[in-house]
Amino acid sequence: MERELGDIAILIANAVSWPTRTPETWETLTDDFAANVTGTLSVIDAALPGMRAAGWGRVVMISSDVVSQPMPAGAAYPAAKGALETAARVLASREAKYGILTNVVRSGFTLTERALTYPGFGQEVVDAEAAMTPTRRICTPQDVASAVAYLGSAANGHVNGEVLSVAGGRHLTR
Repeated sequence: MERELGDIAILIANAVSWPTRTPETWETLTDDFAANVTGTLSVIDAALPGMRAAGWGRVVMISSDVVSQPMPAGAAYPAAKGALETAARVLASREAKYGILTNVVRSGFTLTERALTYPGFGQEVVDAEAAMTPTRRICTPQDVASAVAYLGSAANGHVNGEVLSVAGGRHLTR
């Protein structure tokens, strides 16, 4: 991978496969789970040797608050994000000795064009989520990007193995 891209010092890992088949069966659940977990961990595994050799690196995985507040669409996506949060803690413990810090940004419902087209989501859901969030608004891509930028930067000198929730305090109202 580095042969094609050059040295990788900062890796933002956000592989995602949304559930697309209903009803969810054991086969679709395992396929969707594997697509989310395997994709992310494979990319991280490919980047780690270069980071180790450099003695510095940042890995930031993207998760979702569906880990703690499951969505009705299926089990694979929340389970996969939970698995990645666990993997991040393992990597944080194992890789810190090489100067590599691993963290997770767990976003709340994020207002994107795609989110509004997902079955069962629309302006009503946006309004309801905003009303239940202490900040009274929905997470934006910029909110997530700002957290990722900090965790992935040299300004982050000691945050390791953490899950940073970017959801406007939504978990406080559950």
